[in-house]
Amino acid sequence: MLEGLLAASHVMPLELLPSRVTEHAAAAGLSEVLIYVGNLQRSALRLMTGHGEDAGRGADGAEAEVKIEGTLPGRAYQHVQVLADSSANAPEYRWWVPLLDGTERIGVLRVTAADDTERVRRDMVALASLIALILVSKRGYSDSFARLTRSEPMNIAAEMQWQLMPPRTYADGRVVISAAMEPAYRISGDAFDYATAGPLVHLSIFDAMGHDTAAGLTANLAMATCRSFRRQNAGLVELTERIEEALIEQYGKSRYATGVVADLDTSSGALTWVNRGHHPPVIIRGGRWITELRCRPAHPMGTGLGLPVILCREQLEPGDRIVFYTDGITEARGSRGVEFGLQRFVDFLIRRHADGLPVPETLRRLVRAVLDYHDGRLEDDATVLVCEWLGHDPAATAAAETRTGLTPM
Repeated sequence: MLEGLLAASHVMPLELLPSRVTEHAAAAGLSEVLIYVGNLQRSALRLMTGHGEDAGRGADGAEAEVKIEGTLPGRAYQHVQVLADSSANAPEYRWWVPLLDGTERIGVLRVTAADDTERVRRDMVALASLIALILVSKRGYSDSFARLTRSEPMNIAAEMQWQLMPPRTYADGRVVISAAMEPAYRISGDAFDYATAGPLVHLSIFDAMGHDTAAGLTANLAMATCRSFRRQNAGLVELTERIEEALIEQYGKSRYATGVVADLDTSSGALTWVNRGHHPPVIIRGGRWITELRCRPAHPMGTGLGLPVILCREQLEPGDRIVFYTDGITEARGSRGVEFGLQRFVDFLIRRHADGLPVPETLRRLVRAVLDYHDGRLEDDATVLVCEWLGHDPAATAAAETRTGLTPM
């Protein structure tokens, strides 16, 4: 099954994936496999039919879309668990299987088989892994996939930003990183980034001035400059200075961006960062809010005010979560004009952590809470980036698997 599907995938357009999966899954006794992928806002799962963006139904009337909240497939997605489904016709069996690329949740499979054996369960989990890899390798240049995962038109700035961002979830046994951005279809000036180089993990968040396409261009320029000079081994202070130079060269002093750039040495837990006019990051330790990472901020990048740029340091403990965010998260106002607020924001993260939820699911629920608080529509970009340091012990990989759902069985 896996060998045949892998061989077929190399020159296969994404639209053929559902039919090729059905064809090769039969070799392992899986009579039906339906692929559901999460929409952009991670509120629903949508069926891939092989007919571009046109929603359809499976052979037995399977729904074209299922909500994540309050459904069995949604629970499999949220908690990254294989769940049995009693809706199959006798004498067949059915399961919902998470689709994971590393730790990024892509969607779920609905798998039907004539037998319920350990071998069948191992095969369907392996199949889900391969399908996720194929989806990730092909989705970036598939308009059909983009249309399937969108619920409304996307503005130009958001189109740029989503192409710019790394995956919203990453883990490697040393760290778990997850991010969320709203409004998903109208993002303008927010951006986040992360990358690894040996023991170092780079983290950054930017908030560009304005709520228009120019804000998106400003954020793109800031992030591209950061990546370019970071890959030339520039230090954090120099990175922000180079970003400022690029913004001033392009816009004079009419456009600017605030931001935080940071490096985490995973071999020691040493965190260094530079704050350029942005909200200070927050540390959550042992299930409680420890501190904001206070350090004198320099001026926003692009203003050319000449304030000193200070490299700040903090020693983390294993299990610490560093939280970066933009003002759209904390300053979102409810119908009574009251801000969501930093305290409410951090309390939400702590409560969901106590519930044992993976970091990506915590952020998905946070976004829903912020949107609900703001009556479903944000007036400003709202972005949050969370990095959990698991520790320098290689055995922490097992903990990472538990936290992020790498072992769905």
